Amino acid sequence: MLEQASEAGQVAGVPRYLHTAVSAGLVGGGIQLSRTPRMHEAEARAQGFVMNYHLFDTDAGHHGQSLADLLDITESQGFVGLNITYPHKIAVIQHLDTMSDAAQKLGAVNTVVFRDGKRSGHNTDMWGFAESFRRGMADAPRDRVLLIGAGGAGVAVAHALLECGVRQLLVADTDRARAQALVSRLDAVHPGRAASAEADTALRDGVDGLVNATPVGMAKCPGIPCSVALLRPETWVADIVYFPLETALLAAARKLGCRVLPGSGMAVFQAVRAFELFTGRRADASRMMATFNSFSP
Repeated sequence: MLEQASEAGQVAGVPRYLHTAVSAGLVGGGIQLSRTPRMHEAEARAQGFVMNYHLFDTDAGHHGQSLADLLDITESQGFVGLNITYPHKIAVIQHLDTMSDAAQKLGAVNTVVFRDGKRSGHNTDMWGFAESFRRGMADAPRDRVLLIGAGGAGVAVAHALLECGVRQLLVADTDRARAQALVSRLDAVHPGRAASAEADTALRDGVDGLVNATPVGMAKCPGIPCSVALLRPETWVADIVYFPLETALLAAARKLGCRVLPGSGMAVFQAVRAFELFTGRRADASRMMATFNSFSP
């Protein structure tokens, strides 16, 4: 089984690439506004090589190519790997040869590495969100937190929140069975610390924090995933959506006086770890954050 990138950024047993140019990409729906290509390409350029990073927007059809087709085509063309985003993080698993411990634990993959004729699946979302939370919400109360969304990203965020010290995690999803499935998975690792819930009921009863891990709020999926009228000024609010960076949820929360955490941190830190997995080189997180922030609002 492949190991995850170390904190130092070097993948165990993988030599640093000597290529002068490599190709990678992102597969997902509605990703035309993604900042990921520029982050990876700029970091590679700063390290003295070229990365050509491509977008494969499955909402655009790609001439009828399926997820399996895109994996086959990019692997055959010599790509070092692909990032995988909504709605393919779980579906991609059936097309892989191996999975890292983190990906197996979460049951979701957001990074696929092509190496030595094998496809290995990894999950950098959990570390990405946890690192963003540690930096942006270090002193935030976390006795009782509501997570909205139990899909591929929600699974990673749930584990990250519990590992960041959340004492009770309430999981809400429009698909109640999916929410309960996530709670059962969490209970196997963090016994008694997670429970399924209705979002509005949890907000009405009171929570320290709220995290949106659904696509609601994206440019392609506008809206707010809960009743903002139930938010309290002392409740912190985090969103994993980063295009737009200021989602309707964050704007409403900020207006109420809530402390907010945008999706930029998770987007950057998951990309840092993905870059390391693709190239075997340590990425400069500050530099990648600067690239992310260079985009116009």
